[in-house]
Amino acid sequence: MSERTVPLLDLRAQFARYRDEAYAAIHRVVESQKFILGEEVELFEREIAAYCNTRYAVGCASGSDAILLALRACGVQPGDEVLTVSFSFFATAGYIVHAGATPVFVDIDASTLNMDVEQAIAAMRARPKIKAVMPVHLFGACADMDPILETARENGIQVIEDAAQSLGSEYKGRRAGSIGEIGCFSFFPTKNLGAFGDAGICTTNDPAVAERLRSLRMHGSKQKYYHDTVGYNSRLDALHAAVLRVKLKYLDEWTAGRQRNADCYRRLLAKSPVITPAPCPPQSRHIYNQFCICGDRRDELQRYLGACGIGTEIYYPLPLHLQACFASLGYSEGSLPVSEKAAKHALALPIYPELTVEDLRYVAQQIVSFYTN
Repeated sequence: MSERTVPLLDLRAQFARYRDEAYAAIHRVVESQKFILGEEVELFEREIAAYCNTRYAVGCASGSDAILLALRACGVQPGDEVLTVSFSFFATAGYIVHAGATPVFVDIDASTLNMDVEQAIAAMRARPKIKAVMPVHLFGACADMDPILETARENGIQVIEDAAQSLGSEYKGRRAGSIGEIGCFSFFPTKNLGAFGDAGICTTNDPAVAERLRSLRMHGSKQKYYHDTVGYNSRLDALHAAVLRVKLKYLDEWTAGRQRNADCYRRLLAKSPVITPAPCPPQSRHIYNQFCICGDRRDELQRYLGACGIGTEIYYPLPLHLQACFASLGYSEGSLPVSEKAAKHALALPIYPELTVEDLRYVAQQIVSFYTN
């Protein structure tokens, strides 16, 4: 075992930067004794809307809930289908089912690991039950949105962006969450902008959609004790909002650090056999929520790096269409070959902004050593 360690993520190193401001924000909320929604949440919603270049943002309890609220706000009902990808976190498809709809999976593009546009277009034209399409902006880079948007609008299909990993990423200069009808974000603690627990938000430019989202997060109520629909208890806590407002001031600086680290990895691994991620047109800003390389003997590499004290993570070991809970959908091994290959080859490396150049060199040296020995 190595005496040197490079963890996958070190939140304590980041916390040291804003500790005093976070404690002051928490103290402010505690002294107010206003913990549910209120001014802190309203201010954070305005700041996130401005950051994403949208008119509205509606906070909720988690990124998973953001997906559920978005689906409901877009009118998805039992019997509908929602088009998405299989190479993603479980909530992408799980909350389609919670909304009463059926997930329909298409494969991903091998170069971006995002939704395969041609397959998405074909599915939207062939399946009249599709009510919404939910591309995933995976690992901090946007899907190719314009062809998806064009076909969706031709067929009366709503576009929901699963941008849980991509706050601040851009497609042709347009921010994630501002492109479709609704953008869904997560502030899980390990995200580039993380809360001190579960938290999420939806963004939109449509005032009627924003109003539906606000109602749905409050048990379907616009006026206290009067309910127009059956909604949920999915409100963003004021404590989370206060801390997130502190951290948001540093987000672009942290993103720049991740981008520098990504550039450094690419230089250091240029002659290795692994494939490194890079933004490609039309992805005009990659925020590197994860830095996932793809290579052969992935599981052996992970064990080797672990013995060298290097933290890694597999995103995602089993694509959604092969999960046991979705067996009734009728997919089988080989149905989505690019997603299945990515699940066997992708490995996330440490990318957080506090890493030193020496850390990055050490990680890259061990990868090179693994493949040359």
